[in-house]
Amino acid sequence: MSNEMFGCDIDVFIAEIKESITYRLSGAGMVVAGLMSDAQEEIAMGADERARQTLNRAKAVLFEIMDGNLVNSVPR
Repeated sequence: MSNEMFGCDIDVFIAEIKESITYRLSGAGMVVAGLMSDAQEEIAMGADERARQTLNRAKAVLFEIMDGNLVNSVPR
């Protein structure tokens, strides 16, 4: 998958998510929600290409959840 599609190396991005405090405390669902919020802000600022890449990253995280590679939520 290309950097153009995501605006980053998606494998590195997923690895960084696994180390993030958001993922460890709240799970990947909250990471997706955060990415979607970021995309909304980018759209509001007219950064459509950046928003497209952010939404592609959110979809990639969702696919990782669906494949069982990321935990959607952390038990409380």
